[in-house]
Amino acid sequence: MEQTSYSQVWNLDKIFPNGSQSTQFKSFIKQMELKVQAFEENVKVSSTPIEVKEVNNVLTLVQYIAEIRVSLSQAKSFITCLVSQNPKDQAAVILRGKVAQIESRFEKELSKVKKLLAKTKQDVWKNLLKTEELESFNFVLNEWRDNTPNQLSEESQNLMSDLMSDGYHAWGNFYHALVSSVSVNVEIEGEERNLSVGQAINLRSHPNEKVRKHSHYALEDIWQEKEDLFSNILNHIGGFRLQVYKMHGIKSVIEEPLKKNRMKEETLDVMWSVISKYKRFFANYLNHKAKLNGDTKMKAYNFWAPYTNNNQEIKYDDAVKLIIEHFKEFGPELESFVIEAFKEGWVEAENRPNKTNYGFCAGFPLTGESRVFMTFGGTFLNVLSLVHELGHAFHNHAMKSVNGLNKRYPMSIAETASTFSEMIIFDAAMKKAKSKDEKLFILDEKLKRSVMNFMNMHSRFLFEQRFYEERKEGIVSPGRLKLLMEEAIHEAYDGSLEHPSIYSWVWTPHYYITESPFYNFPYTFGYLFALCIYAKGKEEGKNFEGAYINILRDSGSMTTEDLVMKHLGVDITSEAFWEKGIELCVRDAEEFIKLTSS
Repeated sequence: MEQTSYSQVWNLDKIFPNGSQSTQFKSFIKQMELKVQAFEENVKVSSTPIEVKEVNNVLTLVQYIAEIRVSLSQAKSFITCLVSQNPKDQAAVILRGKVAQIESRFEKELSKVKKLLAKTKQDVWKNLLKTEELESFNFVLNEWRDNTPNQLSEESQNLMSDLMSDGYHAWGNFYHALVSSVSVNVEIEGEERNLSVGQAINLRSHPNEKVRKHSHYALEDIWQEKEDLFSNILNHIGGFRLQVYKMHGIKSVIEEPLKKNRMKEETLDVMWSVISKYKRFFANYLNHKAKLNGDTKMKAYNFWAPYTNNNQEIKYDDAVKLIIEHFKEFGPELESFVIEAFKEGWVEAENRPNKTNYGFCAGFPLTGESRVFMTFGGTFLNVLSLVHELGHAFHNHAMKSVNGLNKRYPMSIAETASTFSEMIIFDAAMKKAKSKDEKLFILDEKLKRSVMNFMNMHSRFLFEQRFYEERKEGIVSPGRLKLLMEEAIHEAYDGSLEHPSIYSWVWTPHYYITESPFYNFPYTFGYLFALCIYAKGKEEGKNFEGAYINILRDSGSMTTEDLVMKHLGVDITSEAFWEKGIELCVRDAEEFIKLTSS
């Protein structure tokens, strides 16, 4: 293999030597188990209700929670890295099971602490939070107290937990098992192939339109055969969720995901309103692109087709130099961080078999490091994937000094740093593009992301919203589900998409996630939020880096509205904030049409 000055294989031994055989790691797991045991004992002796004089007891519980969370994060990240670099590492799989048991014990005790806080009298609670020891944890403690249901007894809560595991979550697991069992016959250049659902979906970006079209309709036929099964699964998940919400006094299905994402409904409404206001520009892009292909509208199976054959290879060493060079233009801390990441072996990018096929960033809060996992194949899209995960790693870096209790940020913020980092490279690539084809390739890739976040995610949101409204009245039939999906896509794409998959409700796994509904709007929020911040950064230049780092650092300890107001002095319930980000994307759409109209 060609030697480069930057290693493509990460260094995990610095975290725990000898991988899944590490005696240090096994000792670490044992210490973590003892810590959870001590936490259990402290929870057992905690009195109800809590009095102000017991502030030290509360602080002890808080410290245990912070320490155990950080330790669990360290352990889970290490195991994730081991299994990803070698999925056949059975010793790592066994260790994962052990850590999962410890985490389950911890979460059970944590729920008791939250219930303890929820039962504390209001006047006592206010005085507790005023104490110097607990002041910095006010936001998280209030969140626990406010979001913990009091209606059910502990016995009923345990019963509900068992029912969710064997019933509710079981439907979600059944969905994934069912999809995994499906195979699809697709003709690729004269050869009939039997593919998994994932492989068939990946053919959306095949350069041959016949292959894309055949794959699209082959999948639709499969879903039609099994629509009754999938309809039952979705209806049972939705029905169970509505019953649970009813028991806990939750009136709206959007309430839980909004709380988890620490945002107001007003903010969400304004975001969608601005997107709808500017949607015509992206519909124009889709319509124009369709006309270039000889169609009147964009066919769904052509959306992911490569616009140009931009096959210029990028060597890993050159990719690293490019990333460092352009991160340097943003600010010195981002530059020094990314240099450290590459030189200290934080990145696993080697293109070899027997690796997991998806990229990720794993944080190691105890050692203040991250590890980035991907497979580098020498394309510009690979560079973007690498930059995306490095963005997540920079978010971890920004939070190094934050207490373990305040480190958890919501999904709506999770994609901020990753999207921000992508934008730096997109802009740099546009400036360096030597030909019209290169520019069009980059613009098209950017615009695909905009369409997915502004249109596709909106269609998912609209469908889910309407599904739950109808599910309150009873079972929603497969025919009705298809109609709801078709209407949502037509509205979200502003009528610019032809032959959409009316079975999107079947093959989109997000609808079947039992952790929380509406696993869609946080993606759009994170994407547009990052663009808005990026637009602000472009106005201020290198002076913006400090404010950007502070936004990331505080992302686990306040609402999204308060976060932006504190660091940027902007109200995100106003349209003006969101327009700053979306206008960047509108310019991309206009530039694409201009370049392809000559």
